[in-house]
Amino acid sequence: MRIGELSGQTGVKVVTIRFYETQGLLPPPRRTASGQREYTPADVARLRFLRHAGELGFPLSGVRELLGLADAPGTDCDAVHAVAARHLEEVDSRIRRLQAMRRVLKRAVSACEARVVARCPVVETLSDHAYCGEEHALTSRR
Repeated sequence: MRIGELSGQTGVKVVTIRFYETQGLLPPPRRTASGQREYTPADVARLRFLRHAGELGFPLSGVRELLGLADAPGTDCDAVHAVAARHLEEVDSRIRRLQAMRRVLKRAVSACEARVVARCPVVETLSDHAYCGEEHALTSRR
């Protein structure tokens, strides 16, 4: 199948498929005599794996590690478990930070009765972290 059909079957954009190829996450496809890429059912399965891992928020390094392990099906599953457990800890940490951010924003928004920006609790909270009363900073994803 061609790249457009692969994209249609997996819901992964063509540009993303090419990115995965350049990153070595998807093996280079065979080429036709005219240079067009040709994909196999194994490529469909691998791309679905990539997409689902991405939807679950695995970082590229984790996906790469999981694929390496999946490519060795006789290997002990402890390594896969460790990668997933590490990601789960990161997700739980992110959820805690997001919940803290939500509490801070909810307090600021509900206290916002001022009619002028100079006395606006939202602006005050954004201007001085001390108004937050808790840690909510996300890791450097800016």
